[in-house]
Amino acid sequence: MITDPLDYIEAFAQAGADHITFHIESHSPIKETIKAIKELGLTVGLTLKPGTPAEDLKEYIADIDMVLVMTVEPGFGGQNFMTDMLEKITAIRSWADEVNPALHIEVDGGIKKDTAKLVKDAGANVLVAGTAFFRHPEGMKAAVQELG
Repeated sequence: MITDPLDYIEAFAQAGADHITFHIESHSPIKETIKAIKELGLTVGLTLKPGTPAEDLKEYIADIDMVLVMTVEPGFGGQNFMTDMLEKITAIRSWADEVNPALHIEVDGGIKKDTAKLVKDAGANVLVAGTAFFRHPEGMKAAVQELG
């Protein structure tokens, strides 16, 4: 989460990154940033905060490898999953199926047993779980099994 990701792409690539995901809300021009990442042979993703409409990324879906849908406001762990983000995931999956079926949809925020099923059913295939993983009462292995 940096303001001007375009300024740092080359440094991340030189440090060994093979994928860069940046916020669509950043100050860098989106098309130019996507192009710069791909020119370095890296894969690219766009992140959407909860308040950003899915439509804001529709025109880029064919050109990217992943979308990260934030289902909480970025900043700290333990927040509650925002169920209204399910519609956003479903819309993105639908658009991707038309122009980029291999697009990964990653979801971050409030992922636990019940919400994992919801986001997978909506079309997500990459889940980020922090609190559910590290604070599971039966340990990390149980958390992984539970999230399926």
